[in-house]
Amino acid sequence: MLPQKQAEEAMMSSLTQTMEREEGEEVKGETSQFSFKNALWHGGSAYDAWFSCASNQVAQVLLTLPYSFSQLGMLSGIIFQVFYGLLGSYTAYLISILYIEYRSRKEKENVSFKNHVIQWFEVLEGLLGPYWKAIGLAFNCTFLLFGSVIQLIACASNIYYINDHLDKRTWTYIFGACCATTVFIPSFHNYRIWSFLGLGMTTYTAWYLTIAALVHGQVENVTHSAPNKMVLYFTGATNILYTFGGHAVTVEIMHAMWKPQKFKYIYLYATVYVFTLTLPSAIAVYWAFGDQLLDHSNAFSLLPRSGWRDTGVILMLIHQFITFGFACTPLYFVWEKVIGMHDTKSIFLRAIARLPVVIPIWFLAIIFPFFGPINSAVGALLVSFTVYIIPASAHMLTYRSASARKNAAEKLPFFIPNWTVMYVVNAFVVVWVLVVGFGFGGWASMTNFIKQVDTFGLFAKCYQCPPKVLPSSNHTLHH
Repeated sequence: MLPQKQAEEAMMSSLTQTMEREEGEEVKGETSQFSFKNALWHGGSAYDAWFSCASNQVAQVLLTLPYSFSQLGMLSGIIFQVFYGLLGSYTAYLISILYIEYRSRKEKENVSFKNHVIQWFEVLEGLLGPYWKAIGLAFNCTFLLFGSVIQLIACASNIYYINDHLDKRTWTYIFGACCATTVFIPSFHNYRIWSFLGLGMTTYTAWYLTIAALVHGQVENVTHSAPNKMVLYFTGATNILYTFGGHAVTVEIMHAMWKPQKFKYIYLYATVYVFTLTLPSAIAVYWAFGDQLLDHSNAFSLLPRSGWRDTGVILMLIHQFITFGFACTPLYFVWEKVIGMHDTKSIFLRAIARLPVVIPIWFLAIIFPFFGPINSAVGALLVSFTVYIIPASAHMLTYRSASARKNAAEKLPFFIPNWTVMYVVNAFVVVWVLVVGFGFGGWASMTNFIKQVDTFGLFAKCYQCPPKVLPSSNHTLHH
């Protein structure tokens, strides 16, 4: 056992040294010239990864969680948040282990990733073959595509509560153009300051929602009837599944780290902080407004307008720009690799090459402006596979042989005593999410989504906008 342990430690030490050498070469020239720029622009520490995970996990979905509570009820809402938060942290851990396994095997083959960003589908291909690459690429890209769409929809939904002179569709046009500027951000290294600011913005908004709802108090004759419909119950559950399934960009965040091995528990630490934002705000707003939330998927819509609320709206708009970049950057990488531009060092040329990725996102946001219901549909049909079922299944298949388990780049975590327990937990994740998340959740969320299409139609000009009150006039119209 001692020689094996020494071999494992030597392999991981070699991997660490290679990663640090590549990162050091990348920033060496810049550091000596402009250290302040690197302090804001070039991140790769464990703290950067934590800010990226925490900031990316709660974006516009923070505003829809009270809506989910109105579908689930208070107790179920709290239970599902904690359960899916822990489940998401576990599968993020699995993804990090598979990344380390893939990279350690490639390092043995003297493969350099100096000018190449490793992505999830490449990890699947390296460990399990081309069919898994195709599955990972299809689900991951589709999820990130609709994740970006949701951010645009949220931008239009939020700004409308400050300025309703333009309808939400027009605001979608405007913010689509603004978000297209993310093509100039090269990689996740360069989100250091944005991740820090983004988390501050969601923290402000979450506590504004909590305090404003408590100060407002319960509306007259408030009712809390949920859960009373199975369709609504599983729709709300899949929105929470979506909330804690934001680790479709885990591999890219890890690759941006100077020491990716430190990532293993970062997502869990981020989730614990996120609980301090999502639970109080959802509980307080649902307590105050109850069943009214069933027709108001955006929590801002029920709170009275004030400077505090407008500040929250503006901060969330900026944060959604950041989250759009988070979701779109992996898509940019995939597109660059397809057209052979990924190794290009010119930021301007890469930005031009990336623009075609934004166009379908823009178009889909205009077709499906259903803020809230679209989250549940994406959660059930895409997140369930992308960040729960596929990682758990891939982990089981990667280590199915005794030799693979013996030579694993990473040891089992402290909370898993042996490989049998690991397989039992992974199998539970696959079965639970397949049946509850994809099965019941898919049925419920698509039923609700189709209802929105039937009610508002595709290309809805102003989804869930209150009717405008015309100014009173004493003039009588004569024919």
